[in-house]
Amino acid sequence: MGRPVKSIQAEVIDSCGLTIHGVEELRTLIGRETGVGPWFTVSQDRISRFAELTGDTQWIHTDPERARAESPFGATVAHGFLTLSLISRLVREAVDLQGDFRLSVNYGFNRVRFPAPVPVDSRLRARVVLNALHEAPDHVEIVWGVTIEIESAPRPALVAEWLLRKYY
Repeated sequence: MGRPVKSIQAEVIDSCGLTIHGVEELRTLIGRETGVGPWFTVSQDRISRFAELTGDTQWIHTDPERARAESPFGATVAHGFLTLSLISRLVREAVDLQGDFRLSVNYGFNRVRFPAPVPVDSRLRARVVLNALHEAPDHVEIVWGVTIEIESAPRPALVAEWLLRKYY
């Protein structure tokens, strides 16, 4: 590709991650961890609103008393798809990619797994690795390896390979 990338004003993010300045710098990070985001709390209110929005109102998500009494988790848990839906926010907080991009498009996933449940009030964060980078004349396709960690848990909430396209 080799075309110069101009910096643009990036959104200010409270991040523990890495700021990457353009595609040239991104190329140097293939195969490396590029960022770890700040912790984000998954509240019952967020879980309940997601349940209402999606129509997935199963009691393990929406009924704290019943979940305490009957669930193997001892509390309500976030939907796997709620955790998945947080991926763009959590990755953006972990990796601040600046460049002359006019548009970002979620291109999909090569793989998604939910190794552990996310109990209510858990704190999550993204750990991001740049798995691959594919360049085209009008865009760059980024393949992020994303692990959504649960604070103090032995297994992650989510492991995914996410494809994101950034158009010039």
